[in-house]
Amino acid sequence: MPRTAIVGAGPCGLALLHAFEQARLDGIDVGEVVCFEKQSDWGGLWNYTWRTGLDAHGDPVHGSMYRYLWSNGPKECLEFADYTFDEHFGTPIPSFPPREVLYDYIVGRAKKSGVRESIRFDTAVRGVTFDAESATFAVTTESLENRCLSTDTFDHVVVASGHFSTPHMPEYPGFQSFPGRILHSHDFRDAAEFAGKDLLILGSSYSAEDIALQTFKYGAKSVTIAYRHAPMGFGWPEGITEVPALTHLDGRTAVFADGTSRDIDAVILCTGYQHHFPFIDPYLRLTTGNNLYPDGLYKGVVWAANPKLLYLGMQDQYYTFNMFDPQAFYARDVVLGRTALPDADQMAADIAAWRSKLDAVSGVMEQIDFQTDYVRDLLTLTDYASFDLDLVRQHFVTWEHDKDESITGYRNRSFSSPCTGTVGPAPHTPWWEEMDDSLSRFLKP
Repeated sequence: MPRTAIVGAGPCGLALLHAFEQARLDGIDVGEVVCFEKQSDWGGLWNYTWRTGLDAHGDPVHGSMYRYLWSNGPKECLEFADYTFDEHFGTPIPSFPPREVLYDYIVGRAKKSGVRESIRFDTAVRGVTFDAESATFAVTTESLENRCLSTDTFDHVVVASGHFSTPHMPEYPGFQSFPGRILHSHDFRDAAEFAGKDLLILGSSYSAEDIALQTFKYGAKSVTIAYRHAPMGFGWPEGITEVPALTHLDGRTAVFADGTSRDIDAVILCTGYQHHFPFIDPYLRLTTGNNLYPDGLYKGVVWAANPKLLYLGMQDQYYTFNMFDPQAFYARDVVLGRTALPDADQMAADIAAWRSKLDAVSGVMEQIDFQTDYVRDLLTLTDYASFDLDLVRQHFVTWEHDKDESITGYRNRSFSSPCTGTVGPAPHTPWWEEMDDSLSRFLKP
């Protein structure tokens, strides 16, 4: 009986467990599927914890989720095609939910699929090696409750542990002697911590954008965003400003590339994450920067150098859950032999073609189009439920324009579902005025 190991029970791992369960319901023998999750519950990054640094077992904290986080894109752009928001909540809900609502939705499908029994919680994967003679993997895990190590043999391994948990931490002159707090967004938990503070944020992408808004919304005295290449250029509320790159700190004074300076109380590094898989043997390990099509992965999923190893969710992302799902369904079919893979040369040529196409991409709109084409390609290879992909693409474009129009108001807009056509109602309270991010408050009529 074939055995498949899945590393991680976040959105990607749960998507694959769901895909296997759908095949099982169709009468297909999927063999034994075991998912290893080092946290005590499912949800991956969406499994919020107050902890930073180390978890209760002494491992690095996986989660980067923070209180008051709301979806920064329309929920309609990430909807499960086979488990809609309408089905889960029983009524239409606004298009930009907070963290707790999205977590409830993610685990709702997992509960319906009945996949929890396939997950070994509090179990960390410590080693993955491949034996060419037997064509099997040895997967060494540690039970975090009793610290016992065990090694099992699997025919396939699917890495679904994500790539937003190991921070990229640059250093600047003056950091060593800065008298305030310096932290990465990975360790950011509560915007209210910075009430009354003059805050410096380093970065110019989604984390920098959202944490700037969140901290100012919850009382920061001022927020300065230092960019390396180009400003985000939104119409920020008075009190949030963008400046060129930080050159150094002199005590509490931050000095920037244009010669300006200002005094600050804290620094948050929104400087991205590393793909980090220390548990995988180096010759099996994906090594890449954050981009829309990592090298070495056929169809963005199959490790071409050893097609019995697969990775999910390793791309930079506009699409999320509705990209992870077709990736998972494709990975399942590869594992079960329902999809035949081409030879090594053909896989390499396909990867090169996608990488060449990516090299020609310029700007956000072309990036959205590139990932739309990628998801469209995956959908042609799987039996995942259909949804209006072109509508999702248009929603992304509209969303980008909405942010340019109002960076504090875009979350008040409504979008239509690509699965049901339902239009999300307007929120009962404008996002900029809503200080309560609980599920009960959000779902209040």
